[in-house]
Amino acid sequence: MNTADANGALEGTLFVVAAPSGAGKSTLVNALLEREPDISLSISHTTRPPRPGEMYGRHYYFVERAAFEREISEGIFLEHAEVHGNLYGTSRTTVSDLLCQGKDVLLEIDWQGARQIRKSKPDCVSVFILPPSRVELERRLRGRGSDSAEVIERRLHNSREEISHAHEFDYIIVNDQFDDALADLQSIVHAVRQRAGLQWKRHENLIAELLA
Repeated sequence: MNTADANGALEGTLFVVAAPSGAGKSTLVNALLEREPDISLSISHTTRPPRPGEMYGRHYYFVERAAFEREISEGIFLEHAEVHGNLYGTSRTTVSDLLCQGKDVLLEIDWQGARQIRKSKPDCVSVFILPPSRVELERRLRGRGSDSAEVIERRLHNSREEISHAHEFDYIIVNDQFDDALADLQSIVHAVRQRAGLQWKRHENLIAELLA
């Protein structure tokens, strides 16, 4: 539920999207952002090396592990977790500033980070993306061509633990047919934006006129 700050301005909604590696989370999120330009993607910090084509500040903030651990101790992160041997984290200040500006913010994180977010921001909207089958999940991971066989096996192994937490989320989407999954994700965003608390605040002048 959206809340107002001390000045009465309406804060944005925090969307959290998680999935096992290979479920197509990043592709769905990128397509959603193209269709919904009013959502701001919070860029995560990570200690993993960039993949081909990834750029610092656009896809991730790539940092050394020592620097990341120092930032943890300084309380920089709203959430952080170790995933597949690499650290990931979300800047507390970046998210808070965007929400206070009334902008919707999307976090593309793992289930551990999502659990932390729900504790600190229980009004967030969380979505878990599932692959249509284990066979398809493995096909997608191997089809990337960017990870070693060892990394792929670790991701497949870890996916069972990740998927076991899907029930903790507000929504679950199966990414079988991409267009259908994208439509489902977009419909969630639209439904959240039409919630009574948000619309009452946004249209308070109209409502006052209708009640007069």
